[in-house]
Order: sequence, then C-alpha cells, then structure tokens
Amino acid sequence: MTEKNYTITSEQGIHARPATVIVGALTNFKSDVKIEYRGKQANLKSIMGVMALGIPNGASIKITADGEDEAQVIKTMDDIMKKEGLAE
Repeated sequence: MTEKNYTITSEQGIHARPATVIVGALTNFKSDVKIEYRGKQANLKSIMGVMALGIPNGASIKITADGEDEAQVIKTMDDIMKKEGLAE
C-alpha cells in the first residue's frame, strides 16, 4: 500500500470539474484507490463518493493506493493535483 497526503490550495476545493478529472484518470488503474478527509473515506474512482466528502480549500486529505500499479496511481495524482491547481 502506498499513501500520500495533500493540502488543498484551490479556493474552490475539490469541486465537480477536478473531481471528474481525477476519477477519469484513475478509472483504468487496477489498484484500489481511496481518498480520506476528516476520518471519512471514499472510493477515488467514484465521482459521487468524492463529491460527498465536500473537500474545501485548506483541507488535508490522504490518498491511498493498494495494488500492482499503486506507484503509478500516486504519480498520476501528483500530476493532476499540480495541473489542476488543487495542491502544490
């Protein structure tokens, strides 16, 4: 299992558009990918799960990936977080 923490720097937090980008980018990975915020966890391959967390600006989140391509999942998340301006 690989995990990484992020602090959300986007003023809007993780709203519908970036959540859609994240879910779309991770759908084809084989690893189980979770996002955690304030003790609640959601499947990061589910737009409804991500949106239900209501992640605002300044939030600390943890991404965990467990599976054969977990390292690539985390690299993809790093790229998306920077590209979408969600975290530094």
